[in-house]
This record gives sequence, structure tokens and C-alpha cells, in this order.
Amino acid sequence: MPLTAPMDEELRLAMPDLTRAERQLASHILTHYPVAALGSITALARAGGVSSPTVVRLVQKLGYKGYSDFQRALRGQVEAMLVSPLVKQSRAAGAPEAHVLTRFASAVAENLQATLAQIDPAEFDATAALLADPSRRIFAMGGRITHAIADYFVTLMKVIRPEVLLMSDMSNAWPPALLDMKPGDVLLVFDIRRYENAVLQVAEVAREQGAEIVLITDRWVSPAAAHASHVLPCHIEAPSAWDSNATLLVLVETLLAAVQGLTWEVTETRMKRLEDLYTRTRLFRRYR
Repeated sequence: MPLTAPMDEELRLAMPDLTRAERQLASHILTHYPVAALGSITALARAGGVSSPTVVRLVQKLGYKGYSDFQRALRGQVEAMLVSPLVKQSRAAGAPEAHVLTRFASAVAENLQATLAQIDPAEFDATAALLADPSRRIFAMGGRITHAIADYFVTLMKVIRPEVLLMSDMSNAWPPALLDMKPGDVLLVFDIRRYENAVLQVAEVAREQGAEIVLITDRWVSPAAAHASHVLPCHIEAPSAWDSNATLLVLVETLLAAVQGLTWEVTETRMKRLEDLYTRTRLFRRYR
């Protein structure tokens, strides 16, 4: 019977029990997910450097009767991850009757728990170390909705360490930013469904120029993952016309805390100087 969990998650979980050829194929599918498995079995086998029987054995190990059964389930998941806000709202309207506060809070709590269970601590630690490296400049960008989270990340990361830049949400400002991007720089990308072609293009060009790409995405994984060194997937479903960005925000704040811990000697000095500047400029009102 076909599995109902996200296909990429099932592939990762199955890795330890696969043969060498099956692992090679699974890695190819994950690297080019979900596009790689939407074509013919012959095309997938050729691209993955394996035989067609290897493809069949892999999908059967995942619980599917055959490749066509596997593709049918995958197409259903692709349709779900590209669903429009209007369709999401119509589905949410059919949810069990309860106050929206309770339903939404429950969904966010479940998302957070599932996200923390899915993220590899070693992958998280490697990402934090990359962002803490003083020899690397940090660029951050998001899409139409997630740009606000990129902005929030940069606002606080600028306090923690120098050389942190927010890429404009105007596409005509991206070429100049890419022009200055050099090998070893880090581009933090936020991209959740419906994935944006512009974000994918920037990640592709940045990788070509030698930048390290960190992708924070949803559990279906943005196509920009093909260019990323580190991928941190989040669960985002909510009883609303829009997906919830709450788990992305928690992940960002956790990364900020981790980087702060790794750079505290520098960060403490920067924070003291910043507080002095706030005092001198009287930016904040004093309360007696």
C-alpha cells in the first residue's frame, strides 16, 4: 500500500536499508526532487545511472506496487505543494468545528514538533557554524511573503556579527548584489510553496559564483535545493488560505541564538557599542 508521508522524507528514511545502486538512485531523486521522478522510468534510470529494474525495486521498497503507482502518489503531492490560497481556504472551511484560535494554535504546535523532529541536528550545527564564520559575508533573501523573514534575520544578525546584507525584494537590484558575491560568501534563501522562479535563479547564479547556499524551505522542498549546501525543511500547513511561517520564524531565532553562542566575544562587544549608540541618539524613550 502506498505511503502517505512526503516522498522525499520516505526516501531519506529508507536510505540505510537500500543497496548501493538504490541509494545512488534515491540520492539522484532527492537532489532533483520532485522533477527527477516525474518522467519515464527509462529517463529516471538513465539520469540516475542505474537500471530500470533498480527503479522498480526502489519504489517497491517504499511500499508502492510499481513505478506508475509511485508517480501517481508523487503527482498528488506535487499538486498539494503548489495549491493556491483559494483552494487552501476552501479545504480549511471543511475542518472540524472548533474556534479558529484553537485550531490554528494546534496546527502551529504540530508543525513545530514535526519540524524539530525532521531537521538533522548535524545539519543545523553546520549551518550555524557557516553563518558564524567571520571570513564569510552573509546575504539573505526571500520571496513575496518570506522576504519579511529574511529582513528580520538580517536586522538581528547585524547585531551579532558584521558583513550581513539583505538583498532587495526588487528583482532589478539582484544583479548588482550578485556581482559583488564572491566564493565563500553565504546566501540564506527562504522559499516555500508556491516556489518562485526568481529565487531559484538567484540561488543558481550565486552557487555558480562560489557562494554557499543555505535553504530554509517547506517539507516538500523548494527546487532551489538543487543548489544548496544545507537544507532546513519546515512544516507550514495551517487552517487558513495561507501557509504558516511560524516554524520558519522559530528556526531563524534558533539559528540566531546558535550563532550568538558561537561568536559571543565579538557579539558582546558589538551589543555594548550598539547600546551606547542608542543612548547617544536617544532613539528609545526612557521610562522612570
